[in-house]
Amino acid sequence: MCVTAVESRPGGTSQALKALGEAGPVTSPAPVHRSFGARVKGFVALTKPRIIELLLITTVPVMFLAQQGVPDLGLVLLTCVGGYLSAGGANALNMYIDRDIDALMDRTSQRPLVTGLVSPRECLAFGITLAVVSTLLFGLTVNWLSAWLSLGALLFYVVVYTMILKRRTSQNIVWGGIAGCLPVLIGWSSVTNSMSWAPVILFLVMFFWTPPHYWPLSMKVREDYARVGVPMLPVIASNKVVARQIVIYSWVMVAVSLLLTPLGYTGWFYTVVAVAAGGFWLWEAHGLQNRAKAEATGGKLKEMRLFHWSITYVSILFVAVAVDPFLR
Repeated sequence: MCVTAVESRPGGTSQALKALGEAGPVTSPAPVHRSFGARVKGFVALTKPRIIELLLITTVPVMFLAQQGVPDLGLVLLTCVGGYLSAGGANALNMYIDRDIDALMDRTSQRPLVTGLVSPRECLAFGITLAVVSTLLFGLTVNWLSAWLSLGALLFYVVVYTMILKRRTSQNIVWGGIAGCLPVLIGWSSVTNSMSWAPVILFLVMFFWTPPHYWPLSMKVREDYARVGVPMLPVIASNKVVARQIVIYSWVMVAVSLLLTPLGYTGWFYTVVAVAAGGFWLWEAHGLQNRAKAEATGGKLKEMRLFHWSITYVSILFVAVAVDPFLR
C-alpha cells in the first residue's frame, strides 16, 4: 500500500550538485559512522512516515464505512501495520531507484541514501523485506484480497511510476497516482473481503485529487525537477496551462465525491461536508488559476496554498466518511 502524496520539507543547497562539475553523475556516498539511534532514524526516514500518515487517513475511515459502524479494532491495527510496512517498503525502493536524482535536488538532498546514513544495498534489502513481510502479514492475518491489493500498489508505485513513468512523461503523476488510490480499496476489502462501488468512487476521488495536489508543489520546486530532467507538468508547461489542468481535475474530483450519497452509501452529514470542503477547494483552485493568468510569479503565485489545503481536504472528507454511518 503506497501513496503519491509528497513531503513539502525544503532542503538546503545540494552538496552533491556543487560537487558534480565534470565528474559525471553523483553516486551515493559510503555509509557514514553514526550512532545506533541515528541509523534507526535513517531507516525510519526511508519509509517516509509523514506521507504514510496521509495514507492511513484514507484507509481507516473506509473501514468504518464498510462496517457501517466501528470495525474490529484488531483488524484496524493489523491493516494499519500492514499498510505502513507496505508503503514503507515502496518508499524505500523508490529512494533506492531515485538516489541519483535525489542527490541533485534541494528538497531531497538530506535523504538517508544521499547523506550516506544508509547504503544503497541496505536500502534495497530493507525495502524488499518490508514488501515481503507486509504481504504475508496481510494475507495471513487480514485476507489475501487485501494482500494482493497491497502488493499491487507497491509494485505499481515502484515499477510503473518510479521506473517507467516518472522520467519519461509529464503524465507521470496522473497514472502513477493510482498506487496512492489503492489504500481505499484495501480498507474496504480488509473488512468485507470483497469490492463494491463505494470504494471505487473513493478510489476515483483520490485519483482526481492526486494531480491537483502534486502539481502546486511541482510548480514551487520546478527548478529541482528541471535540473534532473524529470518532466513534471510544471517543468514543460506554463503556469497558466498547469493551473487550467488543476481546475479541470478539481471539478471532476468534487463531482465524483458527491456520488456516494445518491448511490446510498452516505447521508446528509457526508454530503454537507463534501460540498463545503469541495467548494473551498474550487475557490482555491480558481484563485490559483486567476493568479497564473495575471502572470504572478514567486511568492505572489501562492501555489502552496492549494497544496496545503489539499491535505486538509482529504483529512476532512475521509473523517466525514467515518462519521457519517453513525448519523444515519
